[in-house]
Amino acid sequence: MNNFSAPPPKIVTPNLITDPEKMRQFSAGHGFEGIDWSFDLAHLPATPAEESRWARRQELLKPLEVRYHCPFLQVDIGHEDKDVQASAMDIFRRMIRLVSKARRKYLSIHVGLGHNTTKILSWESSISNLRQLVRFGVESGVTVCLENLIWGWSSKPNLFEKMVRKSGASVTFDFGHAYSCESIESQTYAVKDFVTPHADRVVNAHIYHKEVSGMGHFPPERLEDIAERLDLLRRTPCRWWVLELKNVEDLLKTKIIVEEYLKRSEDQ
Repeated sequence: MNNFSAPPPKIVTPNLITDPEKMRQFSAGHGFEGIDWSFDLAHLPATPAEESRWARRQELLKPLEVRYHCPFLQVDIGHEDKDVQASAMDIFRRMIRLVSKARRKYLSIHVGLGHNTTKILSWESSISNLRQLVRFGVESGVTVCLENLIWGWSSKPNLFEKMVRKSGASVTFDFGHAYSCESIESQTYAVKDFVTPHADRVVNAHIYHKEVSGMGHFPPERLEDIAERLDLLRRTPCRWWVLELKNVEDLLKTKIIVEEYLKRSEDQ
């Protein structure tokens, strides 16, 4: 793996608050350097006027850097039903246009999120349509990133590598998904296998300890829980470290642990 020399990472919070001005105040008040904003599929702007209003509201987040995330359940660009597939493509193109309208540059998406089987999905369509979205993103000035999941094709490092390579997508490396997925728990692969084949393409990270099905994300109890994964991340160009926890106490606890790691790294 390459060793990248770059400025220290930005420690980033998810948008725990939907009001942009209050979210900026929360972020600044707790020392975060950016916001990873998750779109809510049920509350997307529906008209060009609403999109413009949304983009103006996003300006309230300045001067913080903002990147975007689409945790849309069962909205899949590789669905075998062509109508469902076309609808998903329309939604993600809208998201790319929204990010571009807000004059931001990164959008993370998933393949297979919310499904419990890949039988309803087409591998070929998933790759082809992801490639189309990546190209549409380039034309719009937006980098489209694929996130590894806890289940499905992107939970298997060998298939995740193929999806990234064949589509040209950048990578959002999710710590907890990598730690908790079956291919790692069975020791078929190691966590580093999600990163090493395309370390230069990792531009976002979702940092927490583990995900438990039906219970969500859990924070690390101590630095040793995530130190090895942070070491792995430091050997990539990724400087967008999202502490992906929805509970404020867990979020701030993880921030202290990550800051401890960075201080130790500086002292070495």
